[in-house]
Amino acid sequence: MNRFVMTSAVAVTAVLVACSAKDAAKKDTTTPAQAGAPAAPASKGSFDPATHVAVIHGKDFSFDAPDSVTAGWTTFHFVNDGPNLHHAQLVRLDSGKTVADFEAALKVQGPPPKWIVEVGGPNAPDPGSSTDATVNLEPGQYAFLCFVDIPGGVPHFTKGMVRGLKVTTGVAAAAPEPTSDVTVNLSDYAFTVQGALTAGKHTFKLVNKGPQPHEFEIIRLAPGKTPKDMLAFIAKMDGPPPGNALGGVAGFLPGVTTYTTVDLTPGNYLLICFIQDTKDRKPHFQHGMMKEFTVK
Repeated sequence: MNRFVMTSAVAVTAVLVACSAKDAAKKDTTTPAQAGAPAAPASKGSFDPATHVAVIHGKDFSFDAPDSVTAGWTTFHFVNDGPNLHHAQLVRLDSGKTVADFEAALKVQGPPPKWIVEVGGPNAPDPGSSTDATVNLEPGQYAFLCFVDIPGGVPHFTKGMVRGLKVTTGVAAAAPEPTSDVTVNLSDYAFTVQGALTAGKHTFKLVNKGPQPHEFEIIRLAPGKTPKDMLAFIAKMDGPPPGNALGGVAGFLPGVTTYTTVDLTPGNYLLICFIQDTKDRKPHFQHGMMKEFTVK
């Protein structure tokens, strides 16, 4: 099976645990835009070469995003316009491949082509919320896609939620690597945190120590809820989920460093990775890749 298809099943679990009870009960009645439909409003996507910040909006079922950004450290500010859960997984298309090649590859069963390289991108925040992900981009052809398949079990990329992105060599000075106050090493299978997790805004440096791809999703647990409650919910998917998604960084490969900025308020939190294991195909949280922490 194509690993992108397998990952979509993992992503749906991740976003289900994060959505509110109200959002979880919504029905997905939206269909992809058809030929002859009224023109869509002007794109809200933008890129500021001075700050190296790109703004992306996700909705049912498309991205509003800039057509190009410049190479180097780039922050993607993702706004989920909902009403369902979305994220913006970013992949690089090597070997001269195009977005059309990528869309064709998504339809093929079997291992994904090696020219598809996961580089991160903003992970899933609740509808009406936003998240940031900063990644170091090489020039080339990229694409965003959304693996989320709720409700209805149909991955959003099959409904048109794929968009190309060209990364060009910039003429202005490249952005510096972000400064972080918290470092999180992602390994098989743990989050190792260095730095104080206190109330307020923090920039997390995320380093994939490998040897497999990992993601960083941060969930604020509901009052009185625990990781055990979260695991019980994942097993049955019944009733209101015991937490809300803040986002983070979608899947990125071993050896890659990414960043995300999160504003923490007092409460209990959970770091979790839902990516499927390359050996037994169980999600990484079943191998213990969860970490609870408390902000006072």
